Amino acid sequence: MDPTVLKQGAIAALQQQQWEQAHTQAARLVAQGSEDPEVHFISGVAQLELGLAIEAQEAFARAITHAPARPDLHLYLARAFAASQRYDAALDAASAAERLLAAGDARGFDTLGVILVQCHAYARAVTAFRHAVHLAPGDAGLRFNLGTALTFLGDIDGAERELEACIARDPSHWRAHHSLSQLRRQTRESNHIERLVTLADGAAGRVTATTFLNMALAKELEDIGEHDAAFDRMVAGKGAPRTLLGYSRARQAELFNALASGFPAPWPERGTEGSEATDPVFIVGMPRTGTTLVDRIVSSHPLVQSAGELHNFPSAWKRAMGGPGFEMFNPGHIRRASVTGVDWRRLGDDYVASTRAFTGSRPYFTDKLPHNFLYLGYIACALPQAPLVCVRRHPLDTCLSNFRQLFAPESPYFDYSYDLLDIGHYYILFDRLMAHWKAVFPGRIHEVRYETLVTAQEASSRALIAHCGLEWDDACLAFEKNAAPVTTASAVQVRSGMYTSALARWKRYEAQLAPLRSMLEEAGIDCD
Repeated sequence: MDPTVLKQGAIAALQQQQWEQAHTQAARLVAQGSEDPEVHFISGVAQLELGLAIEAQEAFARAITHAPARPDLHLYLARAFAASQRYDAALDAASAAERLLAAGDARGFDTLGVILVQCHAYARAVTAFRHAVHLAPGDAGLRFNLGTALTFLGDIDGAERELEACIARDPSHWRAHHSLSQLRRQTRESNHIERLVTLADGAAGRVTATTFLNMALAKELEDIGEHDAAFDRMVAGKGAPRTLLGYSRARQAELFNALASGFPAPWPERGTEGSEATDPVFIVGMPRTGTTLVDRIVSSHPLVQSAGELHNFPSAWKRAMGGPGFEMFNPGHIRRASVTGVDWRRLGDDYVASTRAFTGSRPYFTDKLPHNFLYLGYIACALPQAPLVCVRRHPLDTCLSNFRQLFAPESPYFDYSYDLLDIGHYYILFDRLMAHWKAVFPGRIHEVRYETLVTAQEASSRALIAHCGLEWDDACLAFEKNAAPVTTASAVQVRSGMYTSALARWKRYEAQLAPLRSMLEEAGIDCD
């Protein structure tokens, strides 16, 4: 076929987001030896959208050889590197793009900022976003991105200004309303409830709007003590997307059972030679149970840095199994690992190497991706010297906190969180899996009870630091002074000192949680 016709077809498919067709058309041109950078660019974009990050990297690199001065090619290469957690390479490509960007390219600087956030370079990201906003102050999306980055760095006043500016320019920027509600504890004298109610009433039937607005209302109503109304808004907000996600309790149970069956107890230590790395500290647990608080305490130690929530271990595991980087594993992958075996040392070394874009400045670093509890068996074998910490909280408070929180919709980890009883079922699976890991690896996993931590801070913190193999340092008691960025839902709370107001929150919703409590207690979980 005529190369011109093929290229036109590839461009049309790309514009219509027909990724498979765009990839096929571009691949035919590449096979013909095309040196057109646009063809390689189309191929890369299509592969990136199809989850083929490594192949996309090769396509963008080829495009750059033919058009090295195009900043957009370097930006896309950075995106592809970041998508596979190759953050060093992503930062190099981002820096190359930054040198080439035209001073007036607001969209380019915004894209640069997004990539820098993905690479945990938050201060640099704020600089890029500020420049973009300076160039296009009327762009609501740019104001939102700047506000979000400022939240990560703890500049709450600045974040509030940017989010309000975003909403003033685009009242239908639903995510901005939700983010704004999370920045402060609202009061009866100062809140956004009236505005949110008006918008929510006009958004019936629109899933995205209904979700963000109702969850924002739930937060603000709870802040002022209107708990029944807050719970009704949670149900409305979480119920909207639940049917679209197709969550299956049976599939989830199959995954957890496969994980447990891959590591029979007791686990034979002989023949399991892992990495000699001593610097990672893994903090896991159900989300919203205090993992960020524990991370701040540990990383307040002068020998420890916080690397935040890293997807590097799941990606390293998938690379070891020959699969794409950011896909959740499935029972088939787990069975394959059991049959073919795992090179534990290589897996551990690969994980540590993949973090070096933002670790290594101190002797130890924390990785606090909560859902790494799924991978604890693999982590324990691949990194035998890594301290493992699991944070536990009252079962009803854990489930309620997951229901109250609107997690990243694009994440593969949170499909269970849109229904209270789905969360209860997931908690039962989590509880059983953690009991299994403790039996398989006795003594490896230190459990921190949230309730004990906030009521007996020093004793609990000392035991935690000792488990990490560190000498005690009083800085661990002043975690609120820790200046490291925070990107989780707890970004605002952990910048305050220790507080007990979140203890037994479930009692404010005791009637609404009765079916959940029955489910948990029938599974043998103590809810007193």
